[in-house]
Amino acid sequence: MALMSSCRRARPGRAWGPAPCIPIPRSRPGATNPNITQATIAATICKPNWSTKTIRPPASYTNTLKQQQLGAARYVDKTPSHYEEDHLISLELGGNPRDPKNLWPEMWGTIAQPLTSRGPFPPEIIGAKAKDATENTLHAEVCAGTLTLKAAQTIIATDWFKYYKEKVLK
Repeated sequence: MALMSSCRRARPGRAWGPAPCIPIPRSRPGATNPNITQATIAATICKPNWSTKTIRPPASYTNTLKQQQLGAARYVDKTPSHYEEDHLISLELGGNPRDPKNLWPEMWGTIAQPLTSRGPFPPEIIGAKAKDATENTLHAEVCAGTLTLKAAQTIIATDWFKYYKEKVLK
């Protein structure tokens, strides 16, 4: 089954794109949390009882930011419920929780098939749920010691769709 997505390699050495797969790299390159490093992962993101709830910004902050960002011309669909305000570098991979360079409106579905957070999420639609699965797989690799935190952050910020196709869908 072919994946329904506009994700494709933009140019050699560049991130996968265009939207809905990634934000524009210049405006949303991702940002890391200085409190989470390779040296601190055992006490933070890889600690069994650690939760993103402890650092996640409130919905009032992310909803306001999402509304502002959806005002940009690149967003054809401006319906807020069709997007989640996503951390490009996820919190469980040491992403900065509040830096606008790390937050962007990510579609639940596609322009052709808009979805809301309630789904349904057909497996052939590449959107927020596919990136979430990639984040979870990368987090497991970091905590297992098979991938460094920096490598996982680079993958999620630049080539998450490639990783999704090669590792998550296997």
